[in-house]
Formats: sequence, C-alpha cells, structure tokens
Amino acid sequence: MPDSSLTDSHSLDSFSLATIVALACSPLGDQQAARQLADELELSWLGTVKPQQIRDYPVLLYMDDEGLALQLTGKGAPGPVRAEFVTGKMGYRREHGGGTGQLVARAVGLQKTKVSLHVLDATAGLGQDAFVLAGLGCQVSLFERNPVIHALLADGLARASLNIECAEVIARMHLETGSSIDWLQRAEQPAADVIYLDPMFPHRDKAALVKKEMQVFRQVVGDDDDSEQLLAAALRCARYRVVVKRPRKAPAVAGPEPTTRVEGKSSRYDIYSIKALPT
Repeated sequence: MPDSSLTDSHSLDSFSLATIVALACSPLGDQQAARQLADELELSWLGTVKPQQIRDYPVLLYMDDEGLALQLTGKGAPGPVRAEFVTGKMGYRREHGGGTGQLVARAVGLQKTKVSLHVLDATAGLGQDAFVLAGLGCQVSLFERNPVIHALLADGLARASLNIECAEVIARMHLETGSSIDWLQRAEQPAADVIYLDPMFPHRDKAALVKKEMQVFRQVVGDDDDSEQLLAAALRCARYRVVVKRPRKAPAVAGPEPTTRVEGKSSRYDIYSIKALPT
C-alpha cells in the first residue's frame, strides 16, 4: 500500500473532474450500467473503447467484465485499479491477516476491548482498512466524498457481497453518501466509538508516484486540504479515540498533539485518546 491510502479531497471540483475522467466500457462490460453511471456523475461517455487508444482524457472510469475500475490511458499505462476484497491482496489478508495484531487494529484498540466497536472511516478510499476492521468484528461506516472513488468503492462492496466468504464481513461495512466533515459537523455526539482518518498527504517528489494506485489517484483525487478541520470535527464526535494514519516521517495534522503513536515501516498511526476503551 502507499504511505497514505487513497482518500477523498476537495481539491478537484466536479468541473475539474469532468476534464480529467471519462467513462467507458470494454466489450464485455455492462454498457447500460456504465452509461447510467456516466449520467449520474456527469462524465463524458466514450462507449466501448481501448484505454491505450484514448488521448483526450488521462483517466477512464472503466467498466469491464470484472466490474468498475480506474484506468490510466495511453500507450504503456499500468493496469486497472479497483476496489477488490475477494481476491488479490485483500483476499490474502482476509485469510492470513494476523488478527488484532495488525497495525490498524492495534491503533483502533481492538487488542484492548472485547466489545464490538462502531468505527467511522471518514476517508474511506478503496475501503482496505475498513475491510480489515470489519473482518475483526467492527461495524464500519464509510464516507468517501470524491464521487469517482465512491463509485469504485460501491462497486467493490457490491461484488464482494455476492461472495460467500466475504458476505459476512461486507455486511458490517456501510457506505454512506456525502462528505464526512459535513456529516460530522452536524452529527450528535458521540457519532462513533472510534473515528479513523487517512487524509491524502501532499507528496511533492516523483518517487511517490511509482505505484500505479498513486499514479491514477493523484490525478483524480489531489490532496486533502482540510485535514485540520476534519480532525477537529472527529475529536468532537468520537466516543473513545480518533486515529489518524500518516506516512511515518510526515508531520502530525495541525491541532492537538497525539496521545500516543503506533509505527510501522512506512506508516504510523497517531492516536488521540478521549477516554478508555471498554474492556
């Protein structure tokens, strides 16, 4: 995974997004569903195309026989990025994950409580961390305000819900609409036991763009420019703690100092404790 997982942003408005992303379909994709999604997202519909041959848009939201994906265009572009929970990295992690010893689980506090926690993932991206937490018994509310990434996540959850091995986990993941910061600013307190944030960190060097996920997401998402306000809203609404994922050497989000940290090789989790978790 990249240092900061793929999250939402206010950096790109709907007009800017429509100049970057178009919707298209492979010969085996569900053309009717793809065209309907293009109308909903107000994106140009290109019909059945090969992404390598597209020059007018740097990114396609692409419907193929495996579902919805983000695909860079042009010759030599890397393969598609999609929300995938059944196979690949998340499938392996589901089967061999390491339980509550995983860094995100430790940060949320799952080793300290036997109570099923309600976690609000305010910057859900492709839902990878939410899937880990749901697999460990948490009820997870997911917010993703970028409409393109929200569509990818909705597609991935729908496909995974049809898999017998994933269905129970997916049933604990609830994808919401709209912006988490707007929702939190209106919410009654407490809104969730733990609020989890993974704002997009503004990388400035080319090395950050090596992985194909980051190549495509940087163009569609941009940087989160309201992390400070999101942290403040989360601290107002969390019952037990707020957890913020950061690149290991990045500064903390502006605001109060974290109570403690959990560090990994490339990422760390800043933990803001409000009160002790129930045992």
